[in-house]
Amino acid sequence: MEKLKIAVVGTGHVATKSYLPYLSQRNDVELFYHDHTFKKAEECERKFGGKAAKSLAELMACGPDTVLVLTHETQRLAATDSLIDFHPRRIFFEKPLVAKNGQADVCEEDFFDAKNLLMRLEKENIQAAMNFNYRFFDQTKRLRELIESKPLGKMLQATLFVNYACWSHCIDLFQCLGGKAKTITALAGQAVYGDGKQSPDTAAAFELENGAAGTILGTSASSFFARLYVCTMNFEGGLIEFSDLDANLSIQMKNSCYTENYSLSPSVSRSNQYSDSFGKSLDAYLDSIIRSAPPPVTGMNGLEELQFEAGLRRSAALKRAVDVQREFPLN
Repeated sequence: MEKLKIAVVGTGHVATKSYLPYLSQRNDVELFYHDHTFKKAEECERKFGGKAAKSLAELMACGPDTVLVLTHETQRLAATDSLIDFHPRRIFFEKPLVAKNGQADVCEEDFFDAKNLLMRLEKENIQAAMNFNYRFFDQTKRLRELIESKPLGKMLQATLFVNYACWSHCIDLFQCLGGKAKTITALAGQAVYGDGKQSPDTAAAFELENGAAGTILGTSASSFFARLYVCTMNFEGGLIEFSDLDANLSIQMKNSCYTENYSLSPSVSRSNQYSDSFGKSLDAYLDSIIRSAPPPVTGMNGLEELQFEAGLRRSAALKRAVDVQREFPLN
């Protein structure tokens, strides 16, 4: 079998720490790199094998099966605009899809820019895929199995507490499990935590299209030594809670006096689980290419995540409820 040719645009920290250690161990791929700082691409060539390219034209001359856009999120839209001229078959985006001010400060414009980008890719017959690697945590897999196997019924309520470091991932994961938002009513706080460059706290109440209600709080105030996120979902038949980088999951059925708990072994760190999730998500994506199947996480999933954030930002700014699907239509 011919090796998969994988082009990487952006060879910074995300690429070298989360993607290339896994990809370089596969014997069925060839790696090609481009970065606006050529020395970074050359360093990847030395460390991980493959070939560094001085220009996008040189990079795309290899005829890649897919292009991984791993630039900083503030540069992702411009990088993709340049790529489209070379008509790649597939583009795989690190999350979030577009965020001109950074992932902790998504704005309405990001949603519409991302929507227009996906329309351009569709017009050019370029397949778009995303990396929301929290979907590939072991606990996420177990959570889906529990939802499918237990008589839980319909989701009724949900509440999320999220450190901004996990923000877009948690929004995607929640919508993947519960469905898209119908209405959002949000408030923006005033205090800024961390290094002072993060967004203030954001709190919102929402209603999903399936009728479930919930709340979400985003913050930079929580410690990295504590749980980075906590999500509680109440179903007709039971209560589920999961938290913190593949660490903890519990379920209590409505008519049971027992709680089933799943947690990491003391010998396993949450940081290792996080690192391993990149390999799991890439494995699923590359397998979809080999099988000529749709990607496990699509570009539209990335737009759905931005839709929620755009609705939240508009509601906080205008101090009113936002009809998410009407004001930020996906199609």
